[in-house]
Parts: sequence; structure tokens; C-alpha cells
Amino acid sequence: MAWAFLAVTLVGACFTANAFRPVRIEPFTVPSFFAGWLTSELPLHHLAWQVVATVVFGALGAFRGWPGWAGLGIALAQWCGLIVLAVQAGRARGVVQVALDHGLGEGWPDRRDPAHEHAGAPERAHLGLVVPVPRPGPAVERLRDVAYWDDGTRRHRLDIYRPRRSVDGAPVFLYLHGGAWIFGDKREQGLPLMDYLASRGWVCVTANYGLSPRVAFPEHLVDCKRALSWVRGHIADYGGDPDFVVVGGGSAGGHLAALVALTPRDPEYQPGFEDADTSVAACVPFYGVYDFTNRDGLRGRGLGRLLERTVMKRSLEASRDAYERASPVDRINAGAPPFFVVHGANDTLVPAGEARHFVERLRRSSAAPVAYAELPGAQHAFEIFPSIRTAHVVAAVADFLAVVHAERGVATPPRDQPLRQTR
Repeated sequence: MAWAFLAVTLVGACFTANAFRPVRIEPFTVPSFFAGWLTSELPLHHLAWQVVATVVFGALGAFRGWPGWAGLGIALAQWCGLIVLAVQAGRARGVVQVALDHGLGEGWPDRRDPAHEHAGAPERAHLGLVVPVPRPGPAVERLRDVAYWDDGTRRHRLDIYRPRRSVDGAPVFLYLHGGAWIFGDKREQGLPLMDYLASRGWVCVTANYGLSPRVAFPEHLVDCKRALSWVRGHIADYGGDPDFVVVGGGSAGGHLAALVALTPRDPEYQPGFEDADTSVAACVPFYGVYDFTNRDGLRGRGLGRLLERTVMKRSLEASRDAYERASPVDRINAGAPPFFVVHGANDTLVPAGEARHFVERLRRSSAAPVAYAELPGAQHAFEIFPSIRTAHVVAAVADFLAVVHAERGVATPPRDQPLRQTR
């Protein structure tokens, strides 16, 4: 039993160490992501189960030999590490505040739409969720499986989250799920953000889209624009304002959201609905992929192989123009809407440098506000859980959009500012 306890504590210590310094060498980036993701977002949960496990091992005689006491020393050290991770997650509040200060300028709190700004201490509302399972709160109603394109497939369905109280002309948020363009579902991601916004009076929509290898890019983007077109034509029936639609998403969904925002009314991606208005009021991509060509060499070959074999279904060498057209960094233009880009500094699947370079280029070209938060300790897909870090980020997104909503139609002078990392 003493040796078993020592082995368990060594495994736990590896998880905690990886949360601080994730492995970035392929083929270990994906396992490193899963280990760091669960540990860095749920450190107090890890601490709780490890304390319980230690008590159980002790009752079974783990401390009758030196390996058990060695295991206890390792456990105590990693518990301190888990507490540090929890404190680091709480510091996300300061990071996102700096991002808003830099992206929106001085005095932005006074420019928020009071009906939709963040209010209160966000972490307190989430710390009550001992079981970290995202779900709609009591003030939010979910309408499931609404068809946005009637072609007989269930991938062209969306869910709507709206306040249970009656709303009319509410701002709208369209969320696009991630999953490397090959898996994922509208029921699985973005729920803490949509629940919070809906509780503040927004109408939120999350849509499925065609997945590879059944479809090849740009069919994923075409489906997202179909969903946006449906929102503009029908969301008023659900209390939303079709003239104020924000798009966002995570990972592959962040990539698609950025492309939606940067290619409004592009007929190439609107076959059969070329006249539809697919412009958006703002974009909020989380840990997105912004460069399919990997021109800066920040990623390993894993994602490149996935794109060539499954998503694009053509090689980068033979079809570089297609890869560039699929890259948000190459679609940046002066008419881009406001962006709030969020990325984890410890992301092992999509390095934060890719988001940083995208924001640098966006700020040089766009006349609209661009905020960027690079979150210390955060892994890919961090905001799937209703965690401490997620609570602060969600509140900051609400504040950013409250300013955009209040100032819609107000011209913003161009800015040429260097990227200020919000670490």
C-alpha cells in the first residue's frame, strides 16, 4: 500500500508540474493538453480528491513504510502547487482588465451599455458549482435543435439560449464550437459564456456545422454563414436584435468566427444566399487558429497533417493560395469589426504566439477596437469549465460587448499601436 500511495502521488505531481510547464514536443502535445487542461482549470477539485485519497491510503496502512512518508511529502508539495494554480487563475481578472484598458481606451467603464455590462463578483457565482458541469442557470431558457438549413441532416441545427423573462431587441451572440473541424457539438462548448450573457439579457445561439472528413473547407465556413443568415432572418422571433449580432467560438470555432467576421457578404462563401447580410458587430475568438500556412513556424507538423489530409484535402505546397484564403490573418482588412481575442499562455495545441501575431496585424489595419488577453497558466479550451478563470474572462467579454453595443455606429479613429502582452 505504501508503494501504491507513492506511485499515485508521483502521477499527481507530474500532472501539477505539467500544468506549470506543459510539454510542447510532438507527439506529446495532445496528452500534455489534457493533463494540463484538467489540472490548471480545476486545481481545487484536484486538491480535494487528493486529500481524500491520502486519508483513505493512510487508513489502509500507507504510512507503515518509508515509501508512504515519501509519498506524503510529494503530496504536500504538489498541494502547494495546486493552490498556486488557483491563485494564478484568480489573477485572470487583472489580465483581462489590462486587455480592456488597452483595447477600449481610457474611461471605457463609463461607456458601457448599463443594461448588459458585467455586475458583481463573477467568481462567487461559479464557486458554488462544486460539480463543474456547465449547464444553463435558472434564469435561462434553452431551445434545442432549431433547423437553420433544411437539408435533412442534423448537423444543420442550432440551440438558442435566452432569458426566461420576456426580451425584445436583445443583442445576439452566435457561438461556433471547436473540435479541430472534425468533431464537436453545439451542446458541449461555450456554455458558461452563453449562460452568463443570456442571464444579462442577451439571446445566444450555438450552431453545429458540417465536419471533416465528410466535408472539406470551406464548407464549414459556408455552414456558419448559413447559420448567421438564419439568425438575421429569424432571431427577432426569439427576442433578439438582427442588427446586432456578435460571433465567437473556440479553437476551430475561433478560426471560423474570425473568418465570418472578416469576410462579410463574400459570395464565395454564400452559395445560394449571396445577397444575405453576414456582417457582424464584433468577434470574440478563443484560442483560435489564425494561420493555416504556419508561416511563422510556431506549430508542429501535427495540425498541418490534419489540415492536408482531412480538412483542406489538399497539400499546402500545391495549394498555398487556398490555405491563405482559409487563414484569418490573410483576411484582415480595414473594415474589420471590433475583436476581443483570448488565448492561454500555456496552450500546447495552438501556441499563443499565433494569436499574438494575428492581433499585431489586426491592430495595424483595423480602425475598430482590438483587445487581447493572454492568460497565464491557461491551456487550450480553458473556458469549457465554469472555473475561476472562466468567470473573470466571461465577465470581461460582457464588458467589452457592453461598450461595443453602446457605441455601435460610432466611428473609431485608426490606431497604430504595438501589441502589449497582457501577461
